[in-house]
Amino acid sequence: MTPAGTIRYWAAAKEAAGTAEEAYRATTLAHALEQARTRHADRPRFARVLAHCSFLVDGNPVGRRDHDAVPLAEGGMVEVLPPFAGG
Repeated sequence: MTPAGTIRYWAAAKEAAGTAEEAYRATTLAHALEQARTRHADRPRFARVLAHCSFLVDGNPVGRRDHDAVPLAEGGMVEVLPPFAGG
């Protein structure tokens, strides 16, 4: 069965998505993000913001790993973090 979990959007990603969180059903981060892009195709800013975001999967930074190689677990959490100002 394909794992189901939650995508949580922060700051500009939340604004661009028009929601704070939504469900996913995907085996990899790449698949979940593709579903999100399709779901928000009517919000062109969403894809632009997503292209600049960092991701945490179950609290672990994804970094530069290929999103196709990042597995998602049942009940998992993907956090979408846009660049933040300051340091």
